[in-house]
Amino acid sequence: MTLMGVSTDRVICNLKRLRREKGYSQSQLAELAGVRRQAIYDMESGRYVPNTAVALKMARHLGCRVEDLFAVEEQRIERPITLLEKASPSGSRVCMARVGDRLVGYPLDGTVMLNDGLQAADGLITSDGGSVRLLRDEAHIEKTALILGCDPAFSILSSHVARCNTEARIHYRFSSSLGALDGLASGVAHLAGTHLHDTGQGDSNIVFARNTLPNMKATVLAFSFFEEGLMVAPGNPRGIRTVADLAGERIRFVNREKGAALRILLDERLVREGIPAEAIDGYGNTALSHTRGAQMVVYDLVDAALGLRAIASAYGLDFVPLETVRCDLVVPCDFLDHPAVKVVLDVLQTHAFREELASLPGYDSSCTGRIICTV
Repeated sequence: MTLMGVSTDRVICNLKRLRREKGYSQSQLAELAGVRRQAIYDMESGRYVPNTAVALKMARHLGCRVEDLFAVEEQRIERPITLLEKASPSGSRVCMARVGDRLVGYPLDGTVMLNDGLQAADGLITSDGGSVRLLRDEAHIEKTALILGCDPAFSILSSHVARCNTEARIHYRFSSSLGALDGLASGVAHLAGTHLHDTGQGDSNIVFARNTLPNMKATVLAFSFFEEGLMVAPGNPRGIRTVADLAGERIRFVNREKGAALRILLDERLVREGIPAEAIDGYGNTALSHTRGAQMVVYDLVDAALGLRAIASAYGLDFVPLETVRCDLVVPCDFLDHPAVKVVLDVLQTHAFREELASLPGYDSSCTGRIICTV
């Protein structure tokens, strides 16, 4: 999609300053460059931009580069934006993608976004909070797809997409399975990741997608199998083996937020065991990501947190498996021709991506890229 409203470039001329520094008059420089003095005057007044030959001659006599003489003023393009989270203050950094006819952005702040460094932004929120000043070329934003979900391997998918096609980009934003599908339904994402365990009422990912997207045709593709469970301290010093052990004396626990697949799994297990939620110390406390939960265990703030084996391994923690589930990607059919989404579909079929995915602790890529159904 071509965006409207791009302004005409303005050329900044540094000729007058550089000429004076070299001690040339307008007439002297005109003679050296093979033009009239009026031409030098018009250049310095911003009325005239010389051709390449004249610019090169002047640069040579002034002992500088053409870029030192003339530069294109950076455009300050502003666009209306839909923020995925609460309005950010003026100047806040955001990453963006165009979803349908809306420019969608999310803030690059908060502890969820911080790992080893800061991510470069696509724009800055303006003072009215409803627009963004672009820092990145709009053509690149048009080739960016946004994926919502909580599988940390989506970051690896993003990297493989960039390797496969430098023009395409994937932004991965952490979200619960429920939040991810709600994002598709609301038109603020291109892809959603969901990983619900089956309850005997049919394939839960399919049922969930169908119920959440009743007015949207979408393709469901398998992304991976992975192990979910409890992340505990090295050596499992509290002897936690099942969810029933979470109700033990002085066991400190941190839950996931409502709508998270792991919380749904825990609740189902507690009902099966006949354990009331209030019997667990910390059931009402939440960690908004697998990584946050792992960090709380590492710093001895809790004894157990819900998460993936791969995350537990990355933090040097022990792991109590509860279930192996399939994570699916849900893609609205309207986005199957999106430049970045097409690259995603290609990457899912590559040996390199599947091999790296399978190398993660607790992951199985035997299903990766398989079309499950259309809902």
